Amino acid sequence: MPRACARHILVKTRDEAEKVKALLQKGGDFDKLARQYSTCPSGKKGGSLGEFSQGDMVKAFDEVVFKGPLLQVQGPVKTRFGWHLIETIYRS
Repeated sequence: MPRACARHILVKTRDEAEKVKALLQKGGDFDKLARQYSTCPSGKKGGSLGEFSQGDMVKAFDEVVFKGPLLQVQGPVKTRFGWHLIETIYRS
């Protein structure tokens, strides 16, 4: 089964996700922004989700991680948890 490592920033609204993405595009530090804005417990770890298998995450999230480009922030992606900005570190 394919595996990947990713990090994300989870916020409540699309507007907030767009705001954080703009900060990232201006050179903002993903780790610091995750700690500041993310509502997910992973925010305390800079948004890191570690390594996981395909199918472990909700479908919309999984598709970005396993089909999108590596090392580029994708999103905002909506799931039942809120709006995500996702960066896939690697896949195997």
